[in-house]
Amino acid sequence: MSVSAIITLASILALACTAGLADEIRPETPTSISGARVISVDQAKALLDQKAATFIDVRSPLNYGKGHLPGAILVAYKERSEYAASFDPAQDRFDLALLPAERSASIVFYSDGARGWKSYKAAVLALRAGHRKVLWMRDGFSAWTAAKLPIEQ
Repeated sequence: MSVSAIITLASILALACTAGLADEIRPETPTSISGARVISVDQAKALLDQKAATFIDVRSPLNYGKGHLPGAILVAYKERSEYAASFDPAQDRFDLALLPAERSASIVFYSDGARGWKSYKAAVLALRAGHRKVLWMRDGFSAWTAAKLPIEQ
């Protein structure tokens, strides 16, 4: 094996290890949000079946395109940093204008899972913007798919 091939392989392994470590050290989101209600996947499914809420997927357009909850609207949350300690709405980007105009409408936010800070941050910003029925599916898309619930692509 050539020296350049060894360096390339080492670089790939280093990147893979770094990505794995980032997931391990990334803290879980809080288990509650003042003013919002945390809901389970089963509760979200019931709301979806009853068409009783607007579902907001805050993941990246790429992940949304791979699969999302049926009828969910993509409102990607763009973080300057992925960690809660850097939660600065002035630096992050989230288009509140894409949320339902009616402040009393039920809105369910979700992202990847319990380490998915995007949905937590989006829910907090919706509350600050005056939305009164903010629901957060903390366990996110990973729990939804683990329960073998339907998705759209």
